[in-house]
Amino acid sequence: MESQTALLVIDVQEGMFVPEYPVSQGDFLLDKIEGLIAKARSSQVPIIYIQHNEEPGEQLVPHSEAWQIQSRISPEEGDVVVQKLKPDGFHETDLQVKLELLGIRKLVITGIQTDMCVNATSKRASQLGYDVIIVEDAHTTYDQDSKTASKIIKEYNDQFRSFANVSLADSVIF
Repeated sequence: MESQTALLVIDVQEGMFVPEYPVSQGDFLLDKIEGLIAKARSSQVPIIYIQHNEEPGEQLVPHSEAWQIQSRISPEEGDVVVQKLKPDGFHETDLQVKLELLGIRKLVITGIQTDMCVNATSKRASQLGYDVIIVEDAHTTYDQDSKTASKIIKEYNDQFRSFANVSLADSVIF
C-alpha cells in the first residue's frame, strides 16, 4: 500500500478481555492485530490507536487498568493515540487532524466492538472520503441476546462491503 495508509486499532483495551466479560475469540483477534502491526511497522506505516474513555463506575475509566491498551499490542514511541468518548472515533476527537497531518488517505481498520465503535468509525471514515479497508478477521464483539458474536461479525462484514473493502488480515499488504 502507498505511504498514505495508516493502521487503525480501535478500543483494543484490557477491559475488553476480562474473564467475566471477554470479547469473542480475543486471542485470535490479538494474533491478527499483532501480525498487522508487525507488517505496518516493517513498512513504516503509521499505527493509530483509538482508546475509549468512560465515566467513573463504568468499565473503561481513564487511567484504570481496564482502560489501558491491551499489553500484547501496546503502542510504541511514534505511534498515535487518540482518546474518544463516543463510538465514532472522529466525533469530538483530533483523529481527523492527525490523519491530515500524516497525509493519510487510506485506513486499514481493526478492533472492538464490531457493531459499535468499528462500525461507527468505519462509516464516518468512508463519509469523510477515506479509502477504507476493514480487516474481516481482525475485529470482534460479544454474544448478544440471541445472536452469537460470530454471526454479528459476519453480518457486519457483509454490511461493511457497501462502503469499504473487506479483506482478511493475511491479505493486507502495506
